[in-house]
Amino acid sequence: MQKFRDYLWLFLISGFIVALDQYTKWLVRTNLSFAESWLPEQLQSLLPYMRIVYWHNTGAAFGLFQNGNVLFIILGFIVSGVIIYYYPQVSREDWWLKLALGLQLGGALGNLIDRLQYGHVTDFISVGSFPVWNVADSAITVGTCILLLGIYLKERKLTQQAKINQGTENSPPPNSQKEASKSE
Repeated sequence: MQKFRDYLWLFLISGFIVALDQYTKWLVRTNLSFAESWLPEQLQSLLPYMRIVYWHNTGAAFGLFQNGNVLFIILGFIVSGVIIYYYPQVSREDWWLKLALGLQLGGALGNLIDRLQYGHVTDFISVGSFPVWNVADSAITVGTCILLLGIYLKERKLTQQAKINQGTENSPPPNSQKEASKSE
């Protein structure tokens, strides 16, 4: 039953990301022509720094490694499988790792669906001169940042705990201090 509950959180988080990703991509594909850009009238002052633009990507997140669609389909399946396999092994206390994996799985599946269905990923969020991206790319990036921050904080805590334990081992036991003061 615990394994089911663990997987429930993974699939709720990743399912939400996939649904949001696919919905936003559908909105872009049905309302914009390829390479057309749009921004609500009240936000026109943000042009050209921010806009919605319909773009295709055959590479990795943020337009890296173009024309690697087959490789990224294979990697999408591998990454998804590894996350699903590894997820129940994560401790309940490491909720941040579970969140990170859920975000990463949702992002990987969102882009994998596009690659399998269209032969490319639909990107649409354009900010400044940064490559165009989508909700799935965001989930992968945020998941990776949470993962790295969580690992850093956990390692820092373990290092601090080791220093405390090492300091405790080097100091005399509390009773021997009392005995030493009595004998003086």
